[in-house]
Amino acid sequence: MSGTENNQPRLAGGIFIAFGLLIGVILGVVFDQPSAGAVAGMALGCAIAIVIWIMDSKRQ
Repeated sequence: MSGTENNQPRLAGGIFIAFGLLIGVILGVVFDQPSAGAVAGMALGCAIAIVIWIMDSKRQ
């Protein structure tokens, strides 16, 4: 075994993409713009997932 082994679990950010898409579509339906809501929700979810990925990569 090498000494560089990391036993901490990795953080998962994919749930934010899924929830962002779902919430974006729901809000888009409320405002009669489901496509725009889906795009905005996906963008926000991806941004949060990328931030989590960057923070997790610096944690090593």
